[in-house]
Amino acid sequence: MAETLIDTSVLTADAPRQEIVVATVADLAAATRNTALLRDTSVAGVCHSAPDSRLGVLVVEDDCVSAELLANSLECFGYRVTVVEDGLEAFELVRTGDYRMVVSGWEMPEMTGAELCRRIRQRDWSRYVYFVLLTSHNELGHIVEGLKAGADDFLTKPFQVEELRARLRTGERVLSLESRDVMLFTLAKMTESRDIETGMHLERMREYCRILAEELSHWTEFKSTVDGEYIELLYLTSPLHDIGKVGIPDRVLLKPGRLTPEEFEIMKLHTTIGGETLAAATSQHQDARFLTMARDIAFTHHERFDGKGYPRGMAGRDIPLCGRVTAVADVYDALTTRRVYKPKFSHQRAREIIVEGAGTQFDPDVVKAFLRREQEITEVARSMDENSAAAMPVPAMKAAMA
Repeated sequence: MAETLIDTSVLTADAPRQEIVVATVADLAAATRNTALLRDTSVAGVCHSAPDSRLGVLVVEDDCVSAELLANSLECFGYRVTVVEDGLEAFELVRTGDYRMVVSGWEMPEMTGAELCRRIRQRDWSRYVYFVLLTSHNELGHIVEGLKAGADDFLTKPFQVEELRARLRTGERVLSLESRDVMLFTLAKMTESRDIETGMHLERMREYCRILAEELSHWTEFKSTVDGEYIELLYLTSPLHDIGKVGIPDRVLLKPGRLTPEEFEIMKLHTTIGGETLAAATSQHQDARFLTMARDIAFTHHERFDGKGYPRGMAGRDIPLCGRVTAVADVYDALTTRRVYKPKFSHQRAREIIVEGAGTQFDPDVVKAFLRREQEITEVARSMDENSAAAMPVPAMKAAMA
């Protein structure tokens, strides 16, 4: 077990909340490594009493011979299978939320497979539905039509059973990553919900992180580090930067005014609490890259480029890049939103503060990236301002698939 840096005497009352966070992070890490956990309806310690917890696959096929072959094969693979003959009935079953995967024929009564897929994609489901189209036509036109409808994969008849199994394993991995991403953000929002002032802080901040990282990805010195996967992981994990606040007493976290020096020392512990919580999970799941980045962000987003930050006094490029990016995004959002201890600053004033902090509080390169993408950043701030009647969420980025 890692050596703790935390004075737990101030945190005892909040231990149950910390234990929930630790357990949830561990569950998420395990789920990332083992997609078979999708078949279990237990998520983050909340168990449902479903009589059959296997992953549900809906087979839509009007050819009874093909349907029986598919059903028998899928049941042997460990799936819970339901077979229907037409698209309309299939759509109604998908609406129940019991099926995460659909394997559909192309030509069927009432509604074709492509039409069924299109109709599913047109709805805003709470969870993603993975869709595999079966076709006897290996023609480009059919493939294009299916892709436009939103199909995830294709199988051309006749196919080998093991090929079907491999395609569905890919689907499980996609669904596992989606479940991970949703639960990570839910966990971050659960922590944030204790502080009602923060509003849409997490939503805005991860967009700022994405924009800054995208800019850096074009720079020669960052190309080997900041690729598409890095940007996606930063978008995914940056909302966990303040997860350690789950261990800060309410009397400090929710104080309606400025903190005393003693209270500020307690508040500063959130970086160590969050970092050590995620480090514990990382030590058990060393191949889970999202946990490593989340740990680094939690530990270092209050470090300063000049070495005068906390908790470790790291300086310069010894601070992980993800922490340096998150620091700018976090401060910009704090400056441009109202808090009980300060008014909302204009973008121009926030810009001045960030520029003044280049080389001392902030990495100069990240500040340059901020200035180069300033227009996009202000657009996110405007569109996600919860005090604006015109506020609307920026579309979420797709989860990393690697």
